[in-house]
Amino acid sequence: MSAFKRFLPFVALALMSQAASFAADRSAYDQKAFEAAQASNLPILLDVSAPWCPTCKAQKPILEKLTADPAYKDLKIFDIDFDSQTDLLRSLRVQKQSTLIVYKGKTEQGRSTGDTAEASISALLHKSL
Repeated sequence: MSAFKRFLPFVALALMSQAASFAADRSAYDQKAFEAAQASNLPILLDVSAPWCPTCKAQKPILEKLTADPAYKDLKIFDIDFDSQTDLLRSLRVQKQSTLIVYKGKTEQGRSTGDTAEASISALLHKSL
């Protein structure tokens, strides 16, 4: 086996870990963390979903792919459960699961509901930058 072939798996591993380091930060919604991200003028995505929602399930791999881009390394993604966080949904004026809301700091830049098209989700995310 050539030295190159022996070295190749290590190169692939290094590239994969480099790509993973660009992934956006995703966590369950927390009011203090959300306010801190807003105060830091960071790009923010609120992802309102439900485990039973087929549209939400279709959005997840699209969001994972798009937010792996280095442009979104500072993006903070907050997951909001449609079934249990009703007070928060009311304050955000969200009426349906599969709602995506983007902010740049404290300013809402856009939202969509039920969208599973990669191009339009990408355009929405781009508004947060």
